[in-house]
Amino acid sequence: MGGLRSGCRLVSALALALLAASCASTDAQDPAPATPQSALGSYLAAEHAQVVHDYGDAANFLERALAADPDNYDLVRHAFLLRVSEGHIAESVPLAQRIVDVDGRSGLPGLVLLEQQLKAGKYGEVVKDAQSMPHEGAQRFSVPLMLAWAQAGEGQFGPALQTLDGMNGANGIAPLHDLHTALIDDFTDHIDEAVAAYQKVTGGTQPPTWRVAELAGNFLERHDRAEEAKRLYERVGKATVDVAPMGLARIAKGIIPPRVIASPADGAAEGLFDLAGLLNEPATTDAALVYARLALDLSPHFALAQMLVAEIRDGQDRAAEALALYEAVDPQSPYAWMAQLRAALELDTLGRTDEAMSRLKALAAARPTQAEPLVELGDILRSHERFPEAVAAYNDAVARTPHPAVDDWRLFYSRGVAEERAGDWPRAEADLKKALQLQPDQPLVLNYLGYSWIDKGENLTEALGMIKRAVDLSPNDGYIVDSLGWAYFHLKDFAHATQYLERAIELLPEDPTINDHLGDAYWRDGRIAEARYQWKRALQFQPEANEAKGIETKLDRGLGTQAPAAVSGG
Repeated sequence: MGGLRSGCRLVSALALALLAASCASTDAQDPAPATPQSALGSYLAAEHAQVVHDYGDAANFLERALAADPDNYDLVRHAFLLRVSEGHIAESVPLAQRIVDVDGRSGLPGLVLLEQQLKAGKYGEVVKDAQSMPHEGAQRFSVPLMLAWAQAGEGQFGPALQTLDGMNGANGIAPLHDLHTALIDDFTDHIDEAVAAYQKVTGGTQPPTWRVAELAGNFLERHDRAEEAKRLYERVGKATVDVAPMGLARIAKGIIPPRVIASPADGAAEGLFDLAGLLNEPATTDAALVYARLALDLSPHFALAQMLVAEIRDGQDRAAEALALYEAVDPQSPYAWMAQLRAALELDTLGRTDEAMSRLKALAAARPTQAEPLVELGDILRSHERFPEAVAAYNDAVARTPHPAVDDWRLFYSRGVAEERAGDWPRAEADLKKALQLQPDQPLVLNYLGYSWIDKGENLTEALGMIKRAVDLSPNDGYIVDSLGWAYFHLKDFAHATQYLERAIELLPEDPTINDHLGDAYWRDGRIAEARYQWKRALQFQPEANEAKGIETKLDRGLGTQAPAAVSGG
């Protein structure tokens, strides 16, 4: 994880002197950071903590700097954003108010104040203030959603729907508009309108998402439309989410559930969560985190928002926080099972592998028909190169999958990889072919099976075509591009090998294996000096011990007749 394992990133010699041992901690197990002795030290410590996504320590350090320079407006804005990012919304409010007093209600500070008003049930104030706020960027949608739910709280049904209609026109926003139209129809007890609106969001050819099924099914169950709810739940089926099984169980017992969206705060939280989901892309992850945090502030037990924040924090190398969020999901939630599975993966990330495997085995025992805990168990074992044990776990998962569907390609692919690494190629080949049968254009499978054939001198024409197809499907996957270059190397087409390996280096410049491969291709192409340069680069990027030994031998003796290394990208 983050800072201590990545090393402290110090911006200058001055920073080194000021920070000393104050690199921000990354997990609960890490020691508390030392306290810098000056305002500049606090600022630099905050900068580092933010780099490693430790927003709590970053905010604490920055507020120490702000205490020494209370009129520094840039520090106020920075501290505000960090408090929101860490989920301490109430602590951000005084800072938000200071910013709004200077800049007006535009931007995130205005949105936070609006969210606080809605949370407190001050719907009239939300209506007044929201209508005067600029609608720019993501606020083009967040402000109207909060305004519409405040209007619903005020009993202004028509204006609420008109506010939602003002969101239409942007690409990809129609499903959000349609869902919240249905939710406001439902919340305000306009039953006939809600029936039509929910039919619109669930009536497509594809099954609705679990959340849409949960919301629409809840409405149908509450309004004596149990058969319609049953058909809806049967469409989404059983998975690692229990929306359908729990709904069908209620219907069988004649239990009427409470509302899912019981207040305007719940509705606005749903809207902010929906926006966070749309923003959860690599370039806008920080914005997604902010919106998910605001959703949780409005609805603290909103399981999907908890899980989205956990997913984002895991991606920011904050596994301890992600684990805590997954474990905080209400056991009665239809998403609790999925949260428990994800919590096991976080345990492994934190080095608690035995605990992770024990938990997965317990989950598998608790649900003897579900394959997912065994798949994750196999994945953990495979990641630790315990290939025979991984194969055994995947075998048990396959036994629980009597009728493989398209999405089950990954199970057969994973077992095939583990079998190949365990030295059982005939079974590996059969599983990789099965995965390809289920998903013919899956780049990972095309790459792995194609390269394995080339490595064994089998089906060369078909194999090369498969890897080319994988590159066409994933042209920016450096590992797959590397496989194509390495395949050409095996086929002694060193010009093409060099071309694709150079492209792979552009995509993954610090990968030791790809640098090693390119060095080999250069050597075979007669570019001796460049080959030695690439091998030296490969050693700089900390290859595995056995790979490093081979590279050192090549630097000493040249390539000679040494055999190529194993396939990458698996």
